[in-house]
Amino acid sequence: MSDLILHHYPTSPFAEKVRLILGHKQLAWKSVFIPMVMPKPDLTALTGGYRKTPVLQIGADIYCDTALICDVLEQLAPTPTLYPSAVQAAARIVAHWADSALFTASMAYNFQPAGVAQVFSGVPAEGVQAFVADRTAMRSGAARMASSDATGTYKVYLQRIASMLHGQDFLFGNQPCVADFAVYHPIWFTQERTPALAGILDATPEVQSWMARMKAIGHGTVGKCSAEEALQKAHSSTPAAVQGEVFQDEHGISLGSQVVIAADNFGLEPTQGELMAATNNRYTLRRSDERAGTVHVHFPRVGFTLKKVSP
Repeated sequence: MSDLILHHYPTSPFAEKVRLILGHKQLAWKSVFIPMVMPKPDLTALTGGYRKTPVLQIGADIYCDTALICDVLEQLAPTPTLYPSAVQAAARIVAHWADSALFTASMAYNFQPAGVAQVFSGVPAEGVQAFVADRTAMRSGAARMASSDATGTYKVYLQRIASMLHGQDFLFGNQPCVADFAVYHPIWFTQERTPALAGILDATPEVQSWMARMKAIGHGTVGKCSAEEALQKAHSSTPAAVQGEVFQDEHGISLGSQVVIAADNFGLEPTQGELMAATNNRYTLRRSDERAGTVHVHFPRVGFTLKKVSP
């Protein structure tokens, strides 16, 4: 198997979700740090436009969005599983809620003035302005939840998480599953990046104890990799053959068509390429880049739109 290369930056909550899963599965991986804000020329050479964090690279296969990355890591290392059979559907639903509703409320809470002061401590004013402008563009004009509303919502969510943890070590039993890793990462940001605001966790000691158990999992075996080395790896590799059921038509777009895929609500930068697969769970595009060579870029169906390129 080719090296697992994670394109990320240390303070990314979604990257922390994947880093912890890599540790849980005791996988060795290589780290490529990417910028927090656009432009990200080395990353977009691989993805064709997608810019969110993290991205997983395996040779010339590029996996976007943590929901899909979780599935890929599960296929590579089925034990310990992220999806226990008895709770698989419920765990996926909770994970999706955590990646959307919980994340939105927690970030709006974390980025009130006391949190902003800690996140950007020592950062020049122009760096703060660049971050704000970048994230505003990613929201495409959508308003951010007010911190007062976020505080109340976040408290309710933490109480519900505490209820799930009552009498057990993890959300669905004695072992962590995909839901634990998804719920963990927004709260991790509160605890680790905005500790001035972490007092919100004091009312839920079950959550605090669970956070300690999750943190203890660690990040596995991490090696370094430069962005140029990752691009060379992609260029010298051949994408894995698309196997199994490769086509489930929901759009009237045939395989081989030139299409554009983009996230449906945040970070809408599009990726264009040849549609190689549209399975029940994912899309695969083939595209070529002077620096990255020919790659397959993979997206989950949920959370992404597919459109045919007009002639």
